[in-house]
Amino acid sequence: MEDLTDVLIVGAGPTGLLLAGDLAAAGVRCTVVEKRAEESNLSRAFAVHARTLEELDARGVADALVSTGTPVSGLRLFGGARLDLSGLPTRFPYVLVTPQYETEAVLERRARACGAEIRMGVEMRTLREVADGVEVAVRERSGDRRRIRARYVVGADGVRSAVRRALGLPFPGRAVVRSMVLADVRLGDPPTELPVIDSNRDAFAVLVPFGEGWYRVVAWDRRRQLPDDAPVALPEVREAMRRALGTDHGAHDARWMSRFHSDERQVERYRVGRVFLAGDAAHVHSPAGGQGMNVGLQDAANLGWKLAAVLQGRAPESLLDSYHTERHPVGRMAVRGSGALLRVALIAPRSLRVVRGTLGRVFTKVPPLAGRIAGAVSGIDIAYPRPPDSHPLTGRRAPDVPLADGRRLYEALRTGRFVLVTPPTSEAAATWADHADVHQAGGPTRHTVLVRPDAYIAWATAEPHPNAAVRRALTEHCGAPPVGVRGR
Repeated sequence: MEDLTDVLIVGAGPTGLLLAGDLAAAGVRCTVVEKRAEESNLSRAFAVHARTLEELDARGVADALVSTGTPVSGLRLFGGARLDLSGLPTRFPYVLVTPQYETEAVLERRARACGAEIRMGVEMRTLREVADGVEVAVRERSGDRRRIRARYVVGADGVRSAVRRALGLPFPGRAVVRSMVLADVRLGDPPTELPVIDSNRDAFAVLVPFGEGWYRVVAWDRRRQLPDDAPVALPEVREAMRRALGTDHGAHDARWMSRFHSDERQVERYRVGRVFLAGDAAHVHSPAGGQGMNVGLQDAANLGWKLAAVLQGRAPESLLDSYHTERHPVGRMAVRGSGALLRVALIAPRSLRVVRGTLGRVFTKVPPLAGRIAGAVSGIDIAYPRPPDSHPLTGRRAPDVPLADGRRLYEALRTGRFVLVTPPTSEAAATWADHADVHQAGGPTRHTVLVRPDAYIAWATAEPHPNAAVRRALTEHCGAPPVGVRGR
């Protein structure tokens, strides 16, 4: 028996669920298969950065996620350095600490409400490209085998991606640190400022609040280099904390402990024909900086509107090539940046650790340097390549500007369409509304800006009478008006 769908997503983690919600909200038939039989209430990821929260805001679910966690506006780093995030130019000037399963729950509710089909306990076995699509063989939890034919397939199935293996793509890189341990614990003596990150020559530890009196510990002890399947006991976690932080903060009553190793890997191609890779299936790196889940969610935000535009005839097939062009460099930056941070954390000589602390304090107290670090960590400063001779704003994140109707730009983006923001004096809304949602800016501006559904600027101009240029930009980027597209 063969099922038909427009897009098959393999993997129901955060990346796959965000993508499924975007596609379903745009009216695209979407099926998600996940080999896990049920959702997990345990997870490794816990940091949701500002740019990711902005993307979720553009989908109307950011506030729901924020309510599940703890906003942290400053990060305490090595040697007493502190990175202040409160000055970020965003509604979310902090990192949100919340368990990954909370992120998945919010995204799953949205995806199902929009009409995505999510099948748990279904494992992808093989795939092959066929005429006008991809044929995927799956095995259900009952043992039954089925085939699913899709126009496109997205592998969002993690570091051991079955989709990537089926494509025969290498995953070059290496393991950079082994025998890291995770634990959720209670603390008898919690620190006054969280999160805490510190290290010495033999140990490294991160301590963050997880809500309801729980704390997540990520720790490494140079003296305890064991295989991933070696059991973890609370005394080992407490000893690593004492060595790295100077105290174990009275850790007790661990509800979950795990051991893992950290790789740095990135696939060379994010697209092979009608098959795409996203999230950990495309790139993995150290947990330093908390980038992994965020980069995957932003992969999905980039890919979803492009697939919908192509499937609905509003854009040429070549638009899908820009997914690799734009996201591969971001993945490479995350791999390198988190790797550099991990290596700084694990510096052994005491003299270099002293230098590390001194430089950290200097960098985080000089406003221009601190601002650049905060922008990089939060994802706010991510920008995509822009065509030659285009406006300098092109490819950059769109700020969440107020609109004349009293809403914010990111509220207007919840339709899933392009948004054209014009100066307050513009009267051309009716002329262009078939191609994009048109809004006047809520404050004085010379710029007319076309914003993509993923909240990046597709085109901009400061010309005083840009009607002809706007028409060309709308034709190039938006194509024919979408038919029957729902809000996302």
